[in-house]
Amino acid sequence: MSCRPRFFWPALCLTLLIAVSSPAYAAPPQQEGGLLTTTTTNVNLRAGPGVEWKWLAQLNAGTPFLLDGRAPSGTWARGITPAGQIGWVLSENLAAASDQIAALPAIWVETPFTLAPPPGGAPGPAPAPAQPADAASPPTAAAPALPSGGLTVTAANRVNVRAAPSADGGVLVTLNPGAPVAVDGKDATQQWARGAVPGGAVGWVAIRHLVITPDQVAQLPVVEGGASAAPAAPAPAEAAPAIAPAAETAAPVAVANTAPIRGFSYGGHVDGFGEYAVNQMRLAGMTWAKRQWRYYSGQNPGDAAGLIADAHAKGFRILLGIVGVPEEVNNPGYFEQFAAFVGGVAAQGADAIEVWNEMNIDREWPAGSIDPGRYTEMLRLAYNAIKAANPNTLVISGAPAPTGFFGGCSPNGCDDAPYIAGMARAGAARYADCIGLHYNEGIVGPTATSGDPRGSSSFYTRYFYGMLNTYSRAFGGARPLCFTELGYLTGEGYPPLPGGFAWAQNVTVAQQAAWLDQAVSLSAQSGKVRLLIIWNVDFTQYGDDPMAGYAIIRPGGACPACEALSR
Repeated sequence: MSCRPRFFWPALCLTLLIAVSSPAYAAPPQQEGGLLTTTTTNVNLRAGPGVEWKWLAQLNAGTPFLLDGRAPSGTWARGITPAGQIGWVLSENLAAASDQIAALPAIWVETPFTLAPPPGGAPGPAPAPAQPADAASPPTAAAPALPSGGLTVTAANRVNVRAAPSADGGVLVTLNPGAPVAVDGKDATQQWARGAVPGGAVGWVAIRHLVITPDQVAQLPVVEGGASAAPAAPAPAEAAPAIAPAAETAAPVAVANTAPIRGFSYGGHVDGFGEYAVNQMRLAGMTWAKRQWRYYSGQNPGDAAGLIADAHAKGFRILLGIVGVPEEVNNPGYFEQFAAFVGGVAAQGADAIEVWNEMNIDREWPAGSIDPGRYTEMLRLAYNAIKAANPNTLVISGAPAPTGFFGGCSPNGCDDAPYIAGMARAGAARYADCIGLHYNEGIVGPTATSGDPRGSSSFYTRYFYGMLNTYSRAFGGARPLCFTELGYLTGEGYPPLPGGFAWAQNVTVAQQAAWLDQAVSLSAQSGKVRLLIIWNVDFTQYGDDPMAGYAIIRPGGACPACEALSR
């Protein structure tokens, strides 16, 4: 866990998901861009490769299924149905030979899906088992043509249609995966699309739960209101006869995926990382876990192997934030020793390594020696050692503490804006796959760019976009950004926040949940962010540094943020 600077905060942790897949039956034809097969029995479609992942739908025997990849062990495969539903099924329930499944690329849950739905003509998805009356819409047929400017898309998973573009908007109806949505616009945040659905309801759907491309989102006009301007609703199809839930067996232990990391993904910094936390992270769609490692001279890199294996066995990629002790930084040969250690950790299979943490303050780097150019020299040595040991390990530059405390930059402390500018001048972009940053002092939503009630309300560290744009501009967009710590503090459910954190005393758990959900969506849509680690998942320490106030698992075990992220 990161040491805290004055009025600044933790460091994060994260990991990515791993998958599983196994043999099947008769060999179907191979199709360019994927493997076309069919289901051999009634089977459950899930959001990830395991029975613990969210149930999306049931597919009837004989449903065409176009595969784009498999989990590393082969037990599960991912594909798309003629209705546009994307998900994972047990490979043994597919009419594909085991060698065909094995020939598919090993993928992660967050690997982008790019295949179009296969032709129909075979039995489609079966209706869901009994659910609350206001929750279920059966899978539906494709929508009719829309008026000029309209767009027909489908739901990627079960999703609520709401009366307003917000997680607080009333639920009008819940769509099953594959349900068509006739979309005519988006809200100003570009997180919600307005559209009509089977049955005539007109409302708002979270864009990340739709099968829609970023280009299509960009072309949608910004709109307000509801039914009056929306396109005509798609017509529902006849419901298929009910079937019994498909049988599943527990997945084997996940194995590490060595595929290169691409696209946007997110996760959380964990402490205990027990079964309950793991299940909540899966519910929230997280595929990474972050843990922090304090390095002392002479440590064996193999000591970190247990953390890496634990994350991989639970189905997550792992980000290790590796930071030494300030007292050793100026020792002769220290940079070379540190580089050798992080290279050894990469060789153990770490998916990502953040090189140091908050090195612009004297809690993490020795006072009198704080210098972005000197840190960049450490980063250079670490990057070369990591890539030599494991080219697939993502190297993230250490995230400075976000602050304006120092009024500039000196060897005794440096504000993060001039510090990252100094890193950029020293060539840090050549020695990092991703630029690390922290955002953890927000008390307004991530769409806000003004209105923070504190003094210096316009200071960039107060705002999500302030941090995003400041760091992106510093490096001229030469590297993507990685939020290795992004969190919202709330004391709800705990004693009053300590004085140094009283600025967050009015933030509620509901706001924390909604803002984290929005921050993930905005990061994914920005095109600038590669990874986002939520600070934090399950810390329980609450004192002078109220880490538990940032935790998304709240006292009593509820996780409103997990629920928000799952929608």
